[in-house]
Amino acid sequence: MAHARSDFDLSPEAVADIDLAVPPRPAAVLVPIVMRETLTVLLTERSAHLPSHAGQIAFPGGKLEPHDAGPLGAALRETEEEIGLARSHISPVGYLDNYRTGTGFHIVPVVGLVEPTFELDVDTSEVASVFEVPLSFLMSPLNHQHHQREWRGRVRTYYAMPFGERYIWGATAGMLKNLHDRVFGA
Repeated sequence: MAHARSDFDLSPEAVADIDLAVPPRPAAVLVPIVMRETLTVLLTERSAHLPSHAGQIAFPGGKLEPHDAGPLGAALRETEEEIGLARSHISPVGYLDNYRTGTGFHIVPVVGLVEPTFELDVDTSEVASVFEVPLSFLMSPLNHQHHQREWRGRVRTYYAMPFGERYIWGATAGMLKNLHDRVFGA
């Protein structure tokens, strides 16, 4: 049974630091699984100058707009805007648990299978780079680490999946952990 996930799963005491009276901003991301001989997940590194989550590893996605056809429409639109991945190369297959971030977003993760023949047209004002990580690496419990960092005056524990020089952490790692739990019934 699906339930909401959050940045606070490993640090529930940190919930006290957010204003629960402010409604979270709805957002959606695409969890793009590229159908290569060895399955991969397509990730982005956000541009360093962005006002929020600058330089972080993320799925393509963003805020829901009034004209979007729900979270799926938003995830596909944002993916096309950010990295130029055409909708025609994506087959949506389902949703992961909703995810609440400490920065005030309520994210709906959409899982999509991506044909490997795609071409990208990256919007460099939003995305510094695009790269792929083997799905087997991301699904191995050996790579599901718990790291800590001070945030708003508290030490917070979060999921991390370091991959070479790429530091996958926070909401992105939390959603990948949710994918693992869904696939393997954990």
